[in-house]
Amino acid sequence: MDYLSNAGSSIQTEERYRLLVDAVVDYAIYMLNPDGIVVSWNSGAERLKGFTASEIIGKHFSTFYLPEDVRNGMPDHALTMARQEGRFESQGWRVRKDGHRFWAQVVVRPIRAPGGELIGYAKVTRDLSERKAAEDALMKSEEQFSLLVQAVTDYAIFMLDADGIVTNWNAGAQRIKGYAPREIIGTHFSRFYRPEDRERGIPAQALATAAAEGRFEGEGWRVRKDGSTFWANVVIDPIYGPNGQVIGFAKVTRDITEKRNAQLALEQAREALFQSQKLDAIGQLTGGVAHDFNNLLMVVLTSLELLRRRVAGDDKLLRLVENAVSAAKRGASLTQRMLAFARRQDLQPAAVDIPALVDGMKDMLERTLGATIHIEEAFEPALRPVLVDAHQLELALLNLAVNARDAMPEGGRLRFAASEVACTLADHLAPGAYLRLSMTDSGTGMDAATLARALEPFFTTKGVGKGTGLGLAMVHGLAVQSGGKFVLESTEGVGTTATLWLPVASANSQALPAAAPMASVPTEAASLAPMLVLAVDDDPLVLAGTASMLEDLGHSVLAASSAEEALTMARAAPHIDLVISDQVMPGMSGAHLVEALRKNNPSLPMILASGFAEQPGDLHPSTVKLSKPFDMAQLAHAISQGVRRTREAQGQEDT
Repeated sequence: MDYLSNAGSSIQTEERYRLLVDAVVDYAIYMLNPDGIVVSWNSGAERLKGFTASEIIGKHFSTFYLPEDVRNGMPDHALTMARQEGRFESQGWRVRKDGHRFWAQVVVRPIRAPGGELIGYAKVTRDLSERKAAEDALMKSEEQFSLLVQAVTDYAIFMLDADGIVTNWNAGAQRIKGYAPREIIGTHFSRFYRPEDRERGIPAQALATAAAEGRFEGEGWRVRKDGSTFWANVVIDPIYGPNGQVIGFAKVTRDITEKRNAQLALEQAREALFQSQKLDAIGQLTGGVAHDFNNLLMVVLTSLELLRRRVAGDDKLLRLVENAVSAAKRGASLTQRMLAFARRQDLQPAAVDIPALVDGMKDMLERTLGATIHIEEAFEPALRPVLVDAHQLELALLNLAVNARDAMPEGGRLRFAASEVACTLADHLAPGAYLRLSMTDSGTGMDAATLARALEPFFTTKGVGKGTGLGLAMVHGLAVQSGGKFVLESTEGVGTTATLWLPVASANSQALPAAAPMASVPTEAASLAPMLVLAVDDDPLVLAGTASMLEDLGHSVLAASSAEEALTMARAAPHIDLVISDQVMPGMSGAHLVEALRKNNPSLPMILASGFAEQPGDLHPSTVKLSKPFDMAQLAHAISQGVRRTREAQGQEDT
């Protein structure tokens, strides 16, 4: 009875195991006899492999293998390994009933009787096709990403471990930094930094920032394998592990040296434009002030000139008048410098040999600078002449030499150098040949703030009464008005270099003839008969002063306060002998008035007076230019010159 009870219990247990195995549908669980013949088949096996129990039981399990795997003996190998090792596990392709393949994970275990005899095998198969597809896709993605990273040559893309050790290296990193992968992988990334940056701990700070803030981005100098430096844009991102800890860093570096240089060039161009616009604005203001100041000086000098003639017998009053005249002339010199800065002075450009001009000034420079300053010359051979006003250039060089002397109180060296260069628009000059004339001193130099303002009019670092602040402004104005430029470079404690860029003269440029010496007023007055003079000026004070000087010279005067009034007077008084007119007037300018009057009377002598150099260049040759402010001697000389030129022109027309 006990035996039957135990047997029934065993049968029930086996039935439960059979039901349990058959209920598993995600795994194929079945048995093989010692020869590999299928002897049992669960529902999971039917679902995975497509065979029903009646279709597969009694057949060899190699039915599920690919033909090539069967030829290679893989089924027998699986059984052999399971029998010998007690377990066999592998993954590989298997075949369903419909011929489709799936990726299987297979476990084979031997089944032995209580006495150890092999009675078969238990085989469990799982379909891992989806997992393999995902793994294959991931692997393919990683391969593609690796190929992508390696294909990037404009960026250095590489990884660091948590300590900053390089763990991989792309082609862009090799191109930019010069290291092959075998040379750099396993070394610390701080080797790309300059020694001073490593001493300041910048590499460690970058990693710490990336770890703390989730990202680091910056720019700075980096070092290539050959020791050269480049300006880099760097981005570092942390790489986190499963638990959120930083396990490394992704680092992207880009060489932006060219971009930085372009930005610096643009900033320099903008700064140069700003400085040019600032100087132009100051120049316009200065020119306007100088023009008005010239008119005021004209009134003062005219009145003093007339007063001087009336107090000739009173020495005490005469000294006072002479002092006032001297001060007024200093004011006139000041306005000339202001006009030079504003590029409105009257220049007489000619072909000038620079080495010869400097040699001609050497004695004067040595007397001005003193024995403690040594003058040197370094002129390239066969320099071509430049087109410039020689007198104004001498004044400019003298101004620069005096500034250099003041910067070398203990003595030093002043070096003149000149070379010919070809310029393009990039040099902020019209394309062509230029002479670069420089003066370099060994003086105290200027700091950046002083250098930035050095060309501004009235800016000076000298003490009160020791400088007008117009010397450098005048040099700048002369250079620009001559078609060149003026560059000032200085380092505090080292010295200053002032460079004039002047256009090379064309082959047909000639030196202007020297001006004839000015005659005294009595001689000029005595050589001319009294004339009826039409004087024109929109400033009533200047007009009154000019009329008074003309009357003191023995002439009759018709005074007009505008060009329109002058034309009306000329029509009413056809016997006018000479016209003196201001150039800058509202409505019609003096030049247009001169041309209008000349149409009706070609032989009428004309004098055009101005404090500017804005007279048109196509005036009739007989028209005389007279610079304001002028005294009686200069007025008399201009009248004589106007009459003479008109007669010469008339004589040429008669012949």
